[in-house]
Amino acid sequence: MLFFKFRAILYFMNLRSTLMINEAGHLVIGGCDTAELVKEFGTPLYVTEQSRIENTVAAMVRVLNQKYPDSRICFASKAFCCKAVYQIIAPLGLGADVASGGELYTALSAGMDPARLYFHGNNKRPDELDDGVRAGVHAVVVDNADEIQALNAIAAKHGKTQGVLIRINPGVEAHTHRFIQTARADSKFGFSVEAALSAVKEILGRPNLDFLGIHCHIGSQIVEAEPFMSAVDRMTDLMVLIRDTFHVNARELNMGGGYGIRYTAGDNPPEPHEYVGAVADKLITCIAQKGLKPPRLIVEPGRSLVGEAGITLYRVGAVKDIPGVRKYVSVDGGMYENPRYALYDAKYDAVLALRALEPATETVTIAGKCCEAGDMVAAAVELPKAEIGDILAVLSTGAYNYSMASNYNRNPVPPVVLCKDGKARYIVAPQTYGDITARDIDL
Repeated sequence: MLFFKFRAILYFMNLRSTLMINEAGHLVIGGCDTAELVKEFGTPLYVTEQSRIENTVAAMVRVLNQKYPDSRICFASKAFCCKAVYQIIAPLGLGADVASGGELYTALSAGMDPARLYFHGNNKRPDELDDGVRAGVHAVVVDNADEIQALNAIAAKHGKTQGVLIRINPGVEAHTHRFIQTARADSKFGFSVEAALSAVKEILGRPNLDFLGIHCHIGSQIVEAEPFMSAVDRMTDLMVLIRDTFHVNARELNMGGGYGIRYTAGDNPPEPHEYVGAVADKLITCIAQKGLKPPRLIVEPGRSLVGEAGITLYRVGAVKDIPGVRKYVSVDGGMYENPRYALYDAKYDAVLALRALEPATETVTIAGKCCEAGDMVAAAVELPKAEIGDILAVLSTGAYNYSMASNYNRNPVPPVVLCKDGKARYIVAPQTYGDITARDIDL
């Protein structure tokens, strides 16, 4: 089959060589023609490309093995939590961070080794902490002072010593949407540097807790390396302070994730392996400058592993042109299966999947079907003239789409299909109206 590279997704081609266009003008992902995907699985449809995930992981592993062998990559589950994702990453040597009892349950159900799990969250319920301790998670990332006493009591009840990291708010304000900045002074997450010493002291005094080290996560969709460099500098300064105050070494430094990806042709972030390489280089420099005992380095990529691996396929419905104002192209999805536009004014590129070689002739807003004026999927998208029945593909939807989906307006959450080497299969089954009403109770 003769393949053509599509003009609007050339910026993907260096890493997404399997996102292509065939001689019929159809978008092809993972060797699967989107026309056949829609015919077999319907719309709206999340589609994830397995090779893209595997190749991204392999590049990150290779760089860390070269630069900082004592390291671990943990997938940030919140980006895309389902059993199949864990079953893809676990054989590649990855662990995972989980931020709820549900994510923990899913990871364990998929066969993840609990010794490779880190349990996060700013307000873990007692039953969630109990689940984590009983399961044997490697570390609970303590987010507030109240959690320390509670966790010690739970570990004592089970006759265990629980590994602990302290989440630090290093005060690094990354250039990203304020809702996904997590290390500003005004944040619900973590301890200030000043409060961290009191937390370390308390943990060291608890017989059923083992102080492993410190953690930070400065935000999401960060498209430059400098904020991560600042965070490494501040976190290693704290490691020095902990060592000099308590005569203990932080054995682990968890730098979180937040690496940005390409959503539009105008985006030009570092590649995922370049982010982790820069973090490793900075840590090596700081260790040498500050005389630190090298800790194990943990990184927690989420979006950067799965975001560009996914697309969403829709069917075009109503088209509404308001002269001099805006043209709406409505699709059979919307904010119920992708709330990111409503939350963050997120930007996307899109293509008419079965007319992918046609030049763009107009700028449109892609609207959803929910009963909200703000229900948009993307604005200012350049497309050929869209007609009812066309198939629209929105790119880079592999992260925070399925995981944030809801049943608003009682719309079923779309299924997820995994593609590799021309073969496609469900990894999340379709949801029915019966599924939605199954837990309703008649009066």
